[in-house]
Parts: sequence; C-alpha cells; structure tokens
Amino acid sequence: MKKTKSTSSISASIKETPRHLVYLDQAAACPVRPEVLTAMLPYFGERFGNPSAVYDLGSRVKGDLDAARAQVAGLINAGAEEIIFTSSGAEANNLAVKGGALARTHKGRHVIVSAIEHHSVLNSARFLERFLDFEATFLAVDGHGLVDPERLQRALRPETVLVSIMHGNNEIGTVQDLAPLAAMCRERGILFHTDAVATVGSIPVDVKELGVDLLSLSGPPLGAAKGTGALYFSGKLRLVPQIHGGIQEDGRRGGTENVPGIVGLGRAAALAREEVPGRAPELKRLADRLKAGVLAEVPQATFTGHPEKRLPGHASFCLEGLEGEALLFLLAREGIYASTGSSCASKALKTSPVLVAIGVPPALAQGSIVFTLGPETREADIDYVLTKLPPAVERLRSFSPVWRLRMAGGQG
Repeated sequence: MKKTKSTSSISASIKETPRHLVYLDQAAACPVRPEVLTAMLPYFGERFGNPSAVYDLGSRVKGDLDAARAQVAGLINAGAEEIIFTSSGAEANNLAVKGGALARTHKGRHVIVSAIEHHSVLNSARFLERFLDFEATFLAVDGHGLVDPERLQRALRPETVLVSIMHGNNEIGTVQDLAPLAAMCRERGILFHTDAVATVGSIPVDVKELGVDLLSLSGPPLGAAKGTGALYFSGKLRLVPQIHGGIQEDGRRGGTENVPGIVGLGRAAALAREEVPGRAPELKRLADRLKAGVLAEVPQATFTGHPEKRLPGHASFCLEGLEGEALLFLLAREGIYASTGSSCASKALKTSPVLVAIGVPPALAQGSIVFTLGPETREADIDYVLTKLPPAVERLRSFSPVWRLRMAGGQG
C-alpha cells in the first residue's frame, strides 16, 4: 500500500515523540496484564453464557465466577462467600458506607469518616446526611494523615453505626494502622469499613489481621480491566443494595455480572498474591531514591505523607512557587507522566482536600506532584526523572513574580 502524504506526516510526528517514557501515575491507571487479558478473551466469544441461566452454558460460566471469587478472597484472606463483585472501588465504597449504614438505622444514624477519604466515601457520607437524616462526622487527621485513636474514641457515640477510614491514601501515600481502630469499633458493635484500593496489590492485606467488617478493592491497580472491583463483607453482614435488580451477588447487587472483567480480576488477584510480598521492597527502594533526589535537587520541596508508614511505590511532594498542572505538562513533553493527586479530583483544579486536611497551606498545595511507581519501574527511570524535574521546576518558577520576590528577599 502506497503511503499518502498525510500518513507520512503522521509517521514523522510519531518518530519525533520522545522515546524515553516513564509512567509514574500507576494510581490513576495501569495497563491490563497480558495474563489477565488472555484469561478474559474467551468470555467475549465462546464462553458468552449468562451465569444466571439454569442450563449448562450458564452453569459453566457460573463456575468460573465462583473460581474468580475464591481467587479474590484468597488475596485478602477472606472466604469466597464474603466477596461481592462491583464495577469499581468507588461503587464498593458506596455500597459499604450507604448500604452498611442503612442496614443499621435501628441502632442510630451517625457515621464517621476521616477527612482524607476518597470522594466516593466522603460524598456517600454527605448523601446520608443531606437526604436520609443521618449525621456525619469528618474526622481530622494529623500532619502525616494518620487518625489518632483517641480522637476517634471521642467521636464515637451510642448512635454511631459505621466508621470508614481508608487503609492507604493514594495522594500522600500514608498507610493507616487500622487494627486498633477497628478493634475499638468492634467492641462497641460499630461497623468498620476501609477503602483499601491503594493497598490491595501494593502490600499484603489480611482482613482477619486488620479486623475490618468491610473492605473495598479495585481491579486496575492489580492489572485487571477498568470497570472491576469488589467489596469484602464479614460473615452474614446485612447490606442494603444500592443497585436494585435481580438476585445476582446473593441479592446484594442487581445486574448481569461483568463476566470477562470478573474472570480477569480473579486472575490478577491470583498473580498479586504470588508477587506482592517480593515486589514491595524494590518499589520502596526506588521511591526512596526518588524522594532523596527531589529533596536534594529541588529547593523548597516538601515531602507529604508519613515518612515510613506509607505505600512502597509512592513519593509525593509540594513544590513552592508553581502550579502542579503546569509541571505535569512540561514533564509529559519529556515522556514523564505523574499526577497532582486523586485522578477523581485533579480536573476540578481545586485545592486538594487531602492536603488541606494535613495542614498544607493552599498556595503550597497548588504545587503538588505525586509519583506512583509500578512493577515495570527501573532505577534508570528514577534517574531520568531527576535529570528532567529540576529544570522544569526552575523554568516554571522563573515565570512567578512571587517566587522572584522570595528569592530576592522580599515579601511573598
């Protein structure tokens, strides 16, 4: 086939694209693993049956869903009957917070969530408060993003029915010590939920050790397809469905199951169970290298989150005198991809509520940048970032009159 002029132009422009690509935004999106894609493909074709059907085409697929459920359960040390498949971590959070609270209105109408939760938890609590006559307490955290057990204890009431505190924060990297918080709630008969989207697949997670009643996870961080997630619920815990329909998921979530996605999630969970324990130390080493380099090479860079209790492949900073979004554009031109925070909030161009909650001044919070590493990240990638980031920061600061005043000794 003869190339047209336009085709040649496109080819030329592609060749001009930087070949060195460093993808450090794993918290926003990950590629589907080849093994997962291979597992999914038959369910778009010959294994197309509906798992609710009573004949063999359906029952065979139902068996495959059961196998995937057991694989997801095995990743977090749960029972297969304790897993509900959802379309995302956000849906799992909605089902946990709203479904768990609404099932316990006979006891009370008070819920507690931490101030640094994902929007799907925060907005679920606000929905309960605004429309369903609940009261929500948004629990403050310390400068590292940790919840003080004594503060939680003071916030608990006789009418408290649910507490939701995330396991790991994908914006600042902090990992909570959940076991004592969950135990405090269990002693009072209060449901304890955790959003573990950032931790499941990143560090070993055991629901028995954590002592939680409900735990949300998402498929993409495991290398599964977008549109997949799951909710762990302890034992025979009652939940009010948020998607009404048929008897799928034992009546807890209506709608025909996303069979290819669920099978892929099961395969991804099985792989993660084998690989995560050995992967975390190397990710931590690389993130520590990135942290040390940024703090050494970029003036007025502030590291955010807890220095030790954090996700192993996470490094987050606030850089004074610039806008994080502008920095992302400059880095992308060099083939480096990062984030300014939660992918569900970054386009709003508002000050991050997580950074506000840990006491970062709004002006400094505008310069946030988050690097999340993955299994394909190498030391050469980190070194490449450290050669490109400082000049990009310097260039943006050269446009800032506030920064020039600061450097000149004036008042910003």
